[in-house]
Amino acid sequence: MILRTFGWSFAVTVLGLIVAFLYGGGVGLALVAVLAVLEISLSFDNAVVNAKVLERMAPFWQKIFLTVGIAIAVFGMRLVFPLVIVGITASLGPIEAFDLALRDSERYHELMREAYPTIASFGGMFLMMLFLEFVFEERADKWLPWLEAPLARIGKLNQLAVVVAGGALVAVANYVAEDPGDVMIAGVLGMLTYLLVNGLGELFSEAGGVDSDDEDEDAGDQAAAPARRGPSDLAVATGKAGFFLFLYLEVLDASFSFDGVIGAFAISTDPIVIALGLGIGAMYIRSLTVFLVRKGTLHEYVYLEHGAHWAIGALAVCMLIGVGHHVPEWITGGLGAGLIIAAFLSSVMRNRRAESEAGAEGAGEGKQQLHSTQV
Repeated sequence: MILRTFGWSFAVTVLGLIVAFLYGGGVGLALVAVLAVLEISLSFDNAVVNAKVLERMAPFWQKIFLTVGIAIAVFGMRLVFPLVIVGITASLGPIEAFDLALRDSERYHELMREAYPTIASFGGMFLMMLFLEFVFEERADKWLPWLEAPLARIGKLNQLAVVVAGGALVAVANYVAEDPGDVMIAGVLGMLTYLLVNGLGELFSEAGGVDSDDEDEDAGDQAAAPARRGPSDLAVATGKAGFFLFLYLEVLDASFSFDGVIGAFAISTDPIVIALGLGIGAMYIRSLTVFLVRKGTLHEYVYLEHGAHWAIGALAVCMLIGVGHHVPEWITGGLGAGLIIAAFLSSVMRNRRAESEAGAEGAGEGKQQLHSTQV
């Protein structure tokens, strides 16, 4: 199970560390290793949320997520995306931006930091919408009932997530940002991207659901129905829903990676070293996502999803604050890891309480049966 799920991550780690050593010697090797650990620690909450989305995808799209998605995550977001941002900011072509990154890494870093407010506004609003949509929805299980219950009640107000997120964006643009116009535009685009991609994914998920004619079949027939359905029909229904869920996951990964890419410059300004380190970390996040799905961890530890979304909310707030003020990476990483660990421990205690109650009920029933037999 471990080798099957993490095999590619192990292989990429070995290859990446070899390339890092050949490129930068012992120093390069150490920097890449530190960056990989940084990426994993900053994006662990990403894996938990990804796993929840991945559960809704067909096996075909899960494989696409692990192949094409990895290429986009490792090479696109960790190497190409920073070059594109620097190219746009400095009016340079991709090749010129890459040349600048190799020749003058300090200038490259400076341009990335100049572009960060716009990046943070887009990513922060995307993550803010994801967090608000979660906490404003009524759920049977509540990790923090004293807080989640009232939020779910007021969440019955239609489009409250958009109202709250929009208000937060206006406040950040007016009181935090140095360039309110760019921040507002980027933030609105982040909200629109979330609404569009998430909405299309839900639309085609419903379109690919069970037909009304199938609802009259018994449980055994329902289990066999997918095998009898025409392959083209299943591919079309699943393909559309899976495609937009795949896009949703990639935008989600991009929003998480913004902070990691910028934070990586605190450790190294070499784009090759950054791409190697963050790329290795991204592979483990992908593998961890699949592990959570195959192991059924999210069902066993029910509060993990809650902790991950609260971590996303914390990261969104940090990114929006980062529009005007630097937020240390250890704060964003520590908040995310702390919330997920707390949710995991709460889930463990919940499971133990449930087992104890079940054991007590079983013992009580046994005593009643013994008493009846004696009588």
